Amino acid sequence: MGVPVMILGTSGTGKSASMRNLDPAKFGLINVASKPLPFKNSKKSFDSDDYAAITALIKRAASDIIVIDDVQYLMANEYMRRAKETGYQKFTDIGLSFWNLVREVVNLPPQKIVYFLGHTEIDAFGNTKFKTIGKMLDDKITVEGMFTIVLRTFVQDGRFYFSTLNDGTDTVKTPIGMFTERFIDNDLAIVDAAIRDYYGLVSAPATAQAAHKEPAHANSLV
Repeated sequence: MGVPVMILGTSGTGKSASMRNLDPAKFGLINVASKPLPFKNSKKSFDSDDYAAITALIKRAASDIIVIDDVQYLMANEYMRRAKETGYQKFTDIGLSFWNLVREVVNLPPQKIVYFLGHTEIDAFGNTKFKTIGKMLDDKITVEGMFTIVLRTFVQDGRFYFSTLNDGTDTVKTPIGMFTERFIDNDLAIVDAAIRDYYGLVSAPATAQAAHKEPAHANSLV
């Protein structure tokens, strides 16, 4: 079973920057909004907001670490493309597409960890949550309910952190004992190591990965 991990935060609080210490050769980056990275890096990305293409790439990827940056734009872009459609069917479709993507991650081999980096919004009760489109995901599914690990970015005194513990007004959650501190450095490399240690996840041998790799032109990014 693959491990989906959600990283939440407002714009500019370090979601994308948290990738800075990941080995560029060992993780795959899917860039939904096609934005440049906020740090110097030669990492190439797969720029797409197409669910089918993203799902196909994730399933054949050699990398055991995959990051989907600005994941909320999968929903936002689909909504904008269908903005002139009347009725509620488009909201059902948008919710189903995102739900299916998370389910595809869960069905990956156990050493695969996929990070969903997304923006937050404040709901009607003043709680901070993952930003969605329409009420189907919120009322019928609750996106964060599909994740065991939800971290939130924040900035204090010029330093960037991840929150690992729910503050009563957000959807942050982590397994008991995975992190010993409430606030940790904003660093996906540290998070990935902690998750693998906690669950005893071992990356597949390089030879096994190579045997299942697609041709370079089809799978050169991950």
